[in-house]
Amino acid sequence: MQWTDKIRQVKILLVISAVIIAVASLLVSHFLVKDLSNEERKKMEVWAQALHSLNEADEHTDLSLVLSVMEGNNTIPVIVLDKDGHVADYRNIEIKAKNALDTISYVERMGKRMRDADRFIKIQIGDSTDYQLVCYDDSVMLKRLAAWPYVQLGIVLIFVVVAIFALLSSKRAEQNKVWVGLSKETAHQLGTPISSLMAWTEMLKENYPDDELLPEMDKDVKRLERIAERFSKIGSVPEPVDASMNEVLAHVIEYMNRRTSQKVQIISNLPEEDVIVKMNASLFEWVIENLCKNAVDAMEGTGIITLSLWSGDEDVIIEVQDTGKGIRKKDIKNVFTPGFTTKKRGWGLGLSLAKRIVEEYHKGHIFVKTSEIGKGTTFRIEMPK
Repeated sequence: MQWTDKIRQVKILLVISAVIIAVASLLVSHFLVKDLSNEERKKMEVWAQALHSLNEADEHTDLSLVLSVMEGNNTIPVIVLDKDGHVADYRNIEIKAKNALDTISYVERMGKRMRDADRFIKIQIGDSTDYQLVCYDDSVMLKRLAAWPYVQLGIVLIFVVVAIFALLSSKRAEQNKVWVGLSKETAHQLGTPISSLMAWTEMLKENYPDDELLPEMDKDVKRLERIAERFSKIGSVPEPVDASMNEVLAHVIEYMNRRTSQKVQIISNLPEEDVIVKMNASLFEWVIENLCKNAVDAMEGTGIITLSLWSGDEDVIIEVQDTGKGIRKKDIKNVFTPGFTTKKRGWGLGLSLAKRIVEEYHKGHIFVKTSEIGKGTTFRIEMPK
């Protein structure tokens, strides 16, 4: 199993855990709010009974307990409507009106909304058909308690997002430092043997000037020198200069033709006129070489690689197409992730470095245009003119 698959599974488990925690928190809050709402309903039933007792009282009735109950409600909004829907009394209502007439109208509309929401208690007046409706709403405290879990989850979500962003940024910065250090150390370590090889090559030229292998050895030494130069440039921003993209692709094709079997055919679709782009040619050759080498591996040494180049209105387009085994859909988004590889051997850094060279150094864009299992993959690079 690829380590990216394991990371994906860990992410899924974390998301599922977070959802379970969030749902559990909301359920607990819901049941708590429901219990408190039932308590407020019982209080309003007692309050409505006290109002009924007040309506039925005569001069001999002791109203001290009744009045105590009615005055004790300082939190629950309540509006008393008669059978015609007119306001008889109200308490704990936040009035949003300019005058007395507007106040009555405002309270009346609020009372009807409570009635329509089935939040009322009906009390009869005497033995007649007359009645009153004690309409009520949730208290401010209950509303705040009902909203608090969502506010809390929002705050936690923001904190988690910020924390993840900070961790990813820190991880990316750490990876960059490791890559830069590794690249520069590699360039430094390559410097000494390359210098020795150059000296030995010059000695061989003097002693065996007609040897046919010396030119090829010289090319390989220069190739090593170019590789060391590329490694030394990682971590610094190279100054782009006008260069021919045709020449870059031609150099890569020449290099790959010498180092791949005859079973691998490289086809080039290059325009006749030079396509000039501001770039670091050495680093950009490295990008195309990486794509071609990955294509050879994907084709297992047999197939066709097609390099295409054309100039659009604003961008220069390069495509590297192969007839290899293709990339699974779930892996396409991970191909540029450091460490991702489908090969048994390899560090999984080639495509991530290619992406960095294209996007950070040249302000371009590289992505998988198409990929089909068993038919091949097409990588596309878009470079600004």
